Amino acid sequence: MPPLKLAIVGGGPSAFYVASRLLSLLPESSARASHLKIDMYDRLWAPYGLVRYGVAPDHPEVKNCTHKFAEAATDPRLRFFGNVNIGSPAPISHTLPLSLESLFPYYTHVLFSTGCTVPVLHSALPPSQFCVPALSLVHWYTQHPSKPAPPPLERTSHVTLIGQGNVSLDVARMLLTPPSVLAKYDVPQPVLDLLARSAVQHVSIVGRRGPFQAAFTTKELREMMNLPDASMVPLDPALLTAPVGRPAPTRQQARTLQLLQKGSKNAPGTTPKTWSLDFFRSPTGIATPTNAGEKARLTLEHTKLDAGNRAVPTGESSTLDTDLVITSLGHRAEAGAPWYDAALGHVRTASGRVLDAGGRVVKNVYASGWAAMGARGVLVSTMMDAYAVADTILRDHFPEEDVHTTPISESDADADNAAAGGGLAEEAVEVLPKEVEADAIPPEVEAGWREGRVTDFANWKAVDAEEVRRGEALGKERERMVWEEAREFLASVRSRTASNP
Repeated sequence: MPPLKLAIVGGGPSAFYVASRLLSLLPESSARASHLKIDMYDRLWAPYGLVRYGVAPDHPEVKNCTHKFAEAATDPRLRFFGNVNIGSPAPISHTLPLSLESLFPYYTHVLFSTGCTVPVLHSALPPSQFCVPALSLVHWYTQHPSKPAPPPLERTSHVTLIGQGNVSLDVARMLLTPPSVLAKYDVPQPVLDLLARSAVQHVSIVGRRGPFQAAFTTKELREMMNLPDASMVPLDPALLTAPVGRPAPTRQQARTLQLLQKGSKNAPGTTPKTWSLDFFRSPTGIATPTNAGEKARLTLEHTKLDAGNRAVPTGESSTLDTDLVITSLGHRAEAGAPWYDAALGHVRTASGRVLDAGGRVVKNVYASGWAAMGARGVLVSTMMDAYAVADTILRDHFPEEDVHTTPISESDADADNAAAGGGLAEEAVEVLPKEVEADAIPPEVEAGWREGRVTDFANWKAVDAEEVRRGEALGKERERMVWEEAREFLASVRSRTASNP
């Protein structure tokens, strides 16, 4: 059996979960250990994807999974190459571009764990200085390498969030929490400085359906209720009554209902800042101001639920004056991603195997996480999907052996693929070689690594330790580096890293 040399495109949670599972199933002590080699490529110079650049800074416990990822990276069979953008152009200028045609000849297997990086926009709310996607805010306060423009908080008193999921509540909490409270967390100093100058007084969180359908979790809502300097505008009690003829509330809905009935820790009217949950409202347009200092005017259609729990218009509408609209409506994969299916919004797969437009399996090419399922679920579901994909990879490569790891059932991705039309074709498309050199990498990557443009995991460990050291000096979790700082820092320690990637 020829070796399994796997290129993983993406360096986030799904990528690391797949890699760690494969390494654990073929431990270094096993007879098959030498058959496995994994190279992980990420367009970001630092590993961990959404864990580093998506998790809210005041949720450090969510980042504990990085300990498992770092442990996997100690296995010499796994190599990390950061700041390498594979495929479609990246919104990050300093990455090393690498085409798929340059990557494929070096690997027998490829896994796409590229996530869903494109925000879904609202058709009635075109992007402007008055309307931005939530991802822009998240990337700002996590200091993402794409360097989005900071929000104009000094001249913003009213913010409107469209969407009532956890990301909306994360953004609202960041805007309403005193910087002195955030200062101990992994919040970059420039972000804290701007938050200290913020003029935000109220955040409206708008949703087209009601409290029983809201996507936020009880934990996130409770954190909003306990904000030290903000209070919630009380809700109409009628909204918190279960509709007649509807199913009884679930356990989580009941907990949410109790929190909403109780209200925020601080009584309304006693805090410098406020926030509201505006249910049964759907934006239909925005009128931007023509004069400086004026607010934008957001038009909201009033809605109700039909028999299928869909939001439908009532015929009424209202307007809301606001300084900044932030849309949080989900994400999709990049349209230029290999084997992207526009109907799905992500790569077309079946049990982790990538399919072409004709429904044929692309042999030894796989996808995991949001790249395969769409932007849904939490870290636990990402982990379980990754384990299942790792199982599929090993079963395909070692068909005569029992390498089953997790139960394989009809996944959400498979259901989506079936809905998109077409089943699996029996023939397979081959795009990868059957045998390759075990340690070879594309020459562009090796040259980039030697020049200090491409990072490896040893580089990351050095940066990680330095960020923590700088943070400790400031009394916080860490103080992040941007790429330019990291490259300058790494140049000073480059001679102490391994001589070969």
